[in-house]
Amino acid sequence: QVQLVESGGGSVQAGGSLRLSCATSGYTPNMPCMAWFRQAPGKERETVASLTRRDTPYYSESVEGRFTISRNVAKRELYLQMNSLKPEDTANYYCAALPPNSDYCGTFRPERYMYWGQGTQVTVSS
Repeated sequence: QVQLVESGGGSVQAGGSLRLSCATSGYTPNMPCMAWFRQAPGKERETVASLTRRDTPYYSESVEGRFTISRNVAKRELYLQMNSLKPEDTANYYCAALPPNSDYCGTFRPERYMYWGQGTQVTVSS
């Protein structure tokens, strides 16, 4: 059974940093293509960053230059390093995974992602 578990959320002041992690299990033999999303209260879900099969990252304009997505294939973990955090980054952050061998690696379309974590809350105060 595929499971995604996020960790690393918390409360920080504006300008601070956090590193989110997403532990994956249940995939064999390869780690799937994955992405980070976020959703703030009263707002639509937003794609934050994604990785292609060759680890090429894509970012939303709102986080470009501040966030970095990466993964450790050996540990089967996905990461999101968040620097220069702003109050508008406050949201629940989710990792998501595509089906194995998907042709849509790197996509920003959430409906393509089959597996989702429960989310981790990030709160940035001004």
